[in-house]
Amino acid sequence: MDTVLGKMNQFSAAEEFLDYLGVDYDRGVVNVNRLHILKRFQQYIGTLPPPSGLAEDGLRVHYRDLLSRAYADFVHSNAATEKVFKVFQEAAGVQHVSVESLRASLPRT
Repeated sequence: MDTVLGKMNQFSAAEEFLDYLGVDYDRGVVNVNRLHILKRFQQYIGTLPPPSGLAEDGLRVHYRDLLSRAYADFVHSNAATEKVFKVFQEAAGVQHVSVESLRASLPRT
């Protein structure tokens, strides 16, 4: 495993990834979207692997670009729009519950 990924595998906070890769960020954006940013970063890594034969510096630039892209997704949008997690993907298909069905579900007194 390359050392860039080896180091990143030890991180647990979004700020660690951002700082290590040198991505400038607004703490407010990260506080609200940290899990979404990291999940999107993971998705980008899975779909856009680095070109083979990249040296350590090249790998770092590649991952910095992917993390910058993931972060930017949430600077200009939000979690509900980006639908990174399954709960947001499924929410678009949720049916509305009528007041009548709620009343019918209440215990009779």
